[in-house]
Amino acid sequence: MKTDKKIFTRTMTFSPLVRLFHWIRAFCIFFLIFSGFYLAYPFLTPEVSATPTNFLYASFRSFHIMIGFLLISISLFRLYLFFTSKSKGERISTKDLFDAKIWIGQIKNYLFLGAHPYIKGVYNPIQFFAYLTLAILVLIVSLSGLILYYNVYHDGLGGILASMFKWLEVALGGLANVRIIHHITTWAIVLFIPVHIYMVVWNAIKHPDGGADSIVGGYRYQDAHLKE
Repeated sequence: MKTDKKIFTRTMTFSPLVRLFHWIRAFCIFFLIFSGFYLAYPFLTPEVSATPTNFLYASFRSFHIMIGFLLISISLFRLYLFFTSKSKGERISTKDLFDAKIWIGQIKNYLFLGAHPYIKGVYNPIQFFAYLTLAILVLIVSLSGLILYYNVYHDGLGGILASMFKWLEVALGGLANVRIIHHITTWAIVLFIPVHIYMVVWNAIKHPDGGADSIVGGYRYQDAHLKE
């Protein structure tokens, strides 16, 4: 009985730190969306008490600020890892971003009109563009969040941030506009999340060597003949 064998190559796609930061950022984004909605519209009311201890809104705001600074810190270090990580797949993906042939092939693949094109990096150009868009959204929501922060906390870190970003607040037309930008950007991230999850699951089902498993285990397994 003849048995066909397939040979797969295993390559490190995401380092342990990159994977860890991915899930921490995911937690931060989900928590910030939930807490941000509460701060905009307090839909929970603590039990009425004569003792002034039920500061639910203040607690939400405190955790929102702490997790917000965690997201900023993780995002900055994640950017550092993009340029310095030993697994070069993410950086190599920038080459495919400017390849029109791969763009066309990937669009055909998503429309079930063609096979998945061979890509050099870990992201196809549509994925890379989407993640770049998310990075820009995180940057905008972080900067607007810092402006909102120092307008409440004027001393210490708030004073330092005010000296750094007051010009940006003025350029954006004032605090009211900054708040609107913060909210609109949050909604853009909310819309990105289901699309991202759908595409990851879609790729994992249609192309088992996709990035869904590698963001957990770190490795990608590819059919060896595809790389010849």
